[in-house]
Amino acid sequence: MKNNMIEEIEKYARENDIPIMQKDGIDFMCNYIKEHGVKSILEIGTAIGYSSIKMALVNDNISVVTVERDEERYNEAIKNINKFGLEDRIKVHLCDALDFKIDEKFDLIFIDAAKAQYIKFFEKYKVNLNKNGVIISDNLLFHGFVENIEQVRSKNLRQLVKKLIKYRKFLEENTEFKTTFYEIGDGIAVSKKEE
Repeated sequence: MKNNMIEEIEKYARENDIPIMQKDGIDFMCNYIKEHGVKSILEIGTAIGYSSIKMALVNDNISVVTVERDEERYNEAIKNINKFGLEDRIKVHLCDALDFKIDEKFDLIFIDAAKAQYIKFFEKYKVNLNKNGVIISDNLLFHGFVENIEQVRSKNLRQLVKKLIKYRKFLEENTEFKTTFYEIGDGIAVSKKEE
């Protein structure tokens, strides 16, 4: 039953051009959550609720706070979360993540929103990490464009790819966090605070 519902969300995303995590990317995340006993998650970029739902389904004691600024996607996310009966464990906020305020601490912060703002998201929310928490970022390969920027024709797209390259450099040079990069899905970075 749940698998059918997940497939429906995947189909909706495909048909409406809504970016959701690639299958092996979300599987990697869910395994990480399981293996590291993650209980609390802050997600920047809800879209239609796909990854929040997949993460919450890993274990009954996982709670997710997620932020989405697009009203249509927000409404679709609420609908999907309610279908799974997860409204008690997934709290969706309609808000720009750069304006969102929260004092809570989380085991995992997942960045999957406006790619041009990744550094700002990272800097803003790192204070919300629990002691052994991690920040996971998606789209670091961005359909292979990051490795092959010379193939990007569109000026806007090139700007975006440059920002992702800058973000990757920011992670590599960050002395506060140690980041491991994985060529899984669309490119995933796991950043753990140095003790």
